[in-house]
Amino acid sequence: AAEALAEPVTQIIEAVKVALEATPPELAADIADKGIMLTGGGALLRGLDVEIRDHTGLPVSVADDPLSCVAIGCGRVLEHPRWMKGVLDSAL
Repeated sequence: AAEALAEPVTQIIEAVKVALEATPPELAADIADKGIMLTGGGALLRGLDVEIRDHTGLPVSVADDPLSCVAIGCGRVLEHPRWMKGVLDSAL
């Protein structure tokens, strides 16, 4: 099973590195201080947190209920769409 996931895990780690490199300095300081929080189904991959930590040098945690975090976050964005305005504008 580990061999089957090796390539997707490598892709996840590379995506994390790219995102970190593109992170503005003021947010990067928060990430360096507080670390990375894994949410969603991928957070349930055993050892993913350790792999990301080892490749980034940053603390990595898994949310208490990673599957619910995604739904809760989406619900909050729907309640407060202005929170995502800058993100959506920059993605277009």
